[in-house]
Amino acid sequence: MKIGIVGGGFMGLVLAHKISQTHAKVKVFEQGTQPGGLSTYQDYGDFTWDKFYHVILPTDNHLIGLIKELGLADQICWRRSLTGYYVDKKFYSISSSKDFLLFPPLNLFDKVMLGFTIFYGSRIDDWKKLEGVSVKDWLIRVGGRRTYEKFWSPLLLAKLGENHEKVSAVFIWTYIKRLFQARSSAAQKEHMGYVKGGYKTVFDRMETLLKQNGSSLALNSTVKSITSETSGGITINYDDKTETFDKVIFTAPLNKLEKTVSPELFEISKNEKKVEYLGVICLILLTKKPLTPYYVLNIADEDVPFTGVIGMSSLVDLNQTANQHITYFPKYVTADHTYWQKSDEALQELFLEGVYNLYPEFDKSEIVSSRIHKAFKVQPLQVLNYSSIIPKTKTKHPDFYVVNTSQFVNDTLNNNSVVNHIEAFMKDFEQEIQTDTEEI
Repeated sequence: MKIGIVGGGFMGLVLAHKISQTHAKVKVFEQGTQPGGLSTYQDYGDFTWDKFYHVILPTDNHLIGLIKELGLADQICWRRSLTGYYVDKKFYSISSSKDFLLFPPLNLFDKVMLGFTIFYGSRIDDWKKLEGVSVKDWLIRVGGRRTYEKFWSPLLLAKLGENHEKVSAVFIWTYIKRLFQARSSAAQKEHMGYVKGGYKTVFDRMETLLKQNGSSLALNSTVKSITSETSGGITINYDDKTETFDKVIFTAPLNKLEKTVSPELFEISKNEKKVEYLGVICLILLTKKPLTPYYVLNIADEDVPFTGVIGMSSLVDLNQTANQHITYFPKYVTADHTYWQKSDEALQELFLEGVYNLYPEFDKSEIVSSRIHKAFKVQPLQVLNYSSIIPKTKTKHPDFYVVNTSQFVNDTLNNNSVVNHIEAFMKDFEQEIQTDTEEI
């Protein structure tokens, strides 16, 4: 059986890997020059590492299972990570229970309420009941107004700006559910991990296994149209070529689906209210010395031009990055934000000024290189009753499938969630492959 997959991001590649293990032949079409989508890698000169920041949590069971399945279990490295909080022009560690108890901006009662909010939120399973309440109202109701104003509100404002008023409680619940489960119950310390060589190691391994199974990854391939054949099968027209498959799975965004796929294969029911997306603009600094001891520094200051500071080298061994310290400075913004109108040079100047203000003792001569990376659509803004407004996609052909991140309604867009989603899809798809093969 011959299966085509449109989109060579993380989702498309994991799908291809899983399907190729069923002895079907898979071909992945990717428009870019390298695989991975938002998880792709970047040549930083002396080393190659992830273009945007990624981390593995101990509770990422689906992702860890995939890495082991790829034969890369011995390439996973774990290290204790530290979390910081910047507020009122001061840095605070919030990496342990003791740190929380000593956190000056909150009094003892506030800290108890903050701890309760995190504990309570991490144990909620029915996300549906959170969709109809704003994140502000929910946090105040659970943890109190003072805790919200002193801890949560500055973070939401820094991350979302005015958009935080639109967001449902599902937004904060997804982060609490995932990130705070990274804390070891035994040691009460956060541990995070990475794969040696970054995600390039993972993608290289998947491509090798695809080739071994008689499958392939076609980079620099622009899919122009997808149509069904009266004699059976589905045809993909790409570049100046045409190829017919027994089944086709579309993993690219819905706007590309509407532009390339014939209407007889699918239909989309849309709500009058459009889905808003958060994109990311990120400054990456390579320096001779470290900027921060924290893996994540949460910034509760609207005057700082970025959302946080990700000290990747506080987690990743320096032998992975040619003894250079790599730090990410992301800012999450909606499509109408003025940052998108700025040049990379202007954004770099703006972000660097923010770095110098945040770390006035930092010596500019320590910078090895700097660059701006952008991604226009990273994740949808989970507004009130978000699941009711997302476009509903229905396939009208038994051999055409749509599997993409638009179907994520109650989770953060992370690679563990992607693998989990694919594993659920494969339970039925593998049975369909087997049935169709037997009929042939």
